[in-house]
Amino acid sequence: MIHVKNVSVLLLAAVAISAVTTRVRAQEKEPKPAEKPAEAPTAPPKEESSATDHTIKIGGQSIPYKATAATILIKNEKDEPTALIYYTAYTRSDIKDISQRPLAFLYNGGPGSASVWLHMGSFSPRRVLTVNADATPPPPYKLVENPYCLLDKTDLVFLDPVGTGFSHAVGKAQDKDFWGVDQDVKSLAQFINTYVSRNSRWNSPKFLIGESYGTFRSAALSNYLQSRDGLYFNGIVLISSVLNLGTISFSPGEDMPYIFYLPSYAATAWYHKVLKDPPANLTALLGEAREYAQTDYAGALMKGSKLGGTERAAVAKQLSRFTGLSEDYLIRANLRVNLPQFMKELQRSRGLTTGRLDARFSGWSYDLLGEYAEYDPQDTSITGPFTAAFNNYVREELKFGQDKVYRTASDEAGSNWDWKHRGGENFGFPGSPNVEGDLIQAMLTNPHLQIEVENGIYDLATPFFATEYTMEHLGLPEKLQKNIHLQYYDAGHMMYLHDEDLAKLKTKVADFIEGASKL
Repeated sequence: MIHVKNVSVLLLAAVAISAVTTRVRAQEKEPKPAEKPAEAPTAPPKEESSATDHTIKIGGQSIPYKATAATILIKNEKDEPTALIYYTAYTRSDIKDISQRPLAFLYNGGPGSASVWLHMGSFSPRRVLTVNADATPPPPYKLVENPYCLLDKTDLVFLDPVGTGFSHAVGKAQDKDFWGVDQDVKSLAQFINTYVSRNSRWNSPKFLIGESYGTFRSAALSNYLQSRDGLYFNGIVLISSVLNLGTISFSPGEDMPYIFYLPSYAATAWYHKVLKDPPANLTALLGEAREYAQTDYAGALMKGSKLGGTERAAVAKQLSRFTGLSEDYLIRANLRVNLPQFMKELQRSRGLTTGRLDARFSGWSYDLLGEYAEYDPQDTSITGPFTAAFNNYVREELKFGQDKVYRTASDEAGSNWDWKHRGGENFGFPGSPNVEGDLIQAMLTNPHLQIEVENGIYDLATPFFATEYTMEHLGLPEKLQKNIHLQYYDAGHMMYLHDEDLAKLKTKVADFIEGASKL
């Protein structure tokens, strides 16, 4: 006998089985969705190169050379491509034994700057003409053969760090992966290694020529390449140098930058004729400013809040004599005027802002009541000419980058830079980024390494007095200290913008390269 309850269960089971069978059959009849096609493999990044032949006349000598605009692929430890680094190389064509021919790598700073400034302004075969200490008129700009080119003494490789120029990350990497003190050094070290190997230049006398942050980079890069790869240099040219960023950082409680800037403030005030009793001789004024800065002024600042009113007034009077700023302003500034304040205040009565990279430049102020400079007149005066000149030159003469965008600078790189650094022999807690230890180690490792330091008197970005202090406090043995050579120019950060000083710079650097190549 079948119970009613069991019948109900069987009926429910049959219905469920029937429903499942119906769904399966329906699914079998429905067309299956097409499988997503596999993504086509991404083409591996490729290096590009364009070589052209030229001739230049330097000092009455006709020099044939090859210009190579190209990229070099760098990789990570897993042999995966990470970036293409762009460079422009100028190599003399009539040299039989290149092992005797010097080779120089050149770059600017920022961080986040391409090498366009050194490239179009200093030592390359072509140079853009700009107005001395003033804004260059609008286009068309004039690109001319450069009689101060260094090709008579060395081959030249201008390179752009990742994220600037035509250089960029590839594969899984991003530009920001290369934005940092050590990341930058590591990528450029690989570039230099590759370039030297491919072009059989291991035995050539080798040089680094960097400007601004490029000098900071050179100290760390030379130490890295010498200690890690055994790639030694004959010399390093530091143009507008800073190795310890604390010397130019106006941080609360830090008085040293105010001391270091005083002679540069004095030179600027003298140039713009704002001193009450200006001396006829700038050299004498700078000597006095140096002496006062490191004695009475330093002593007064060291007293901090304990400085008495009488002494405070006396210091303000002396500072006014050196800087042209009013005693009242200096008292209200607590005897400490930082750079943006100085740029704004010095020529406020004229409605002008004073330049930072080159204090000889002036530009119109907008906010006459503002406390800080809104911009740098030197920077805005040359950006247009240099950018236009290179973009035309690289495409028309070097035949490279037709559909590419050349980035003269990357603000994103500068504002996102990783300032942590592992190098040198530093003790204590992390402070301002400092590569003095790297330069010390590089000179100890390679006692023949020569250092040429170029200083602009009107440079308010990297003041010469701070550089003098740095070079005199490396603690090197006397014999190694003699390997450091300081030069001075009546111009600013980019002393090559002043024609007379470009000629002088060419002579000094050429003599330096020739001498260091024969040691």
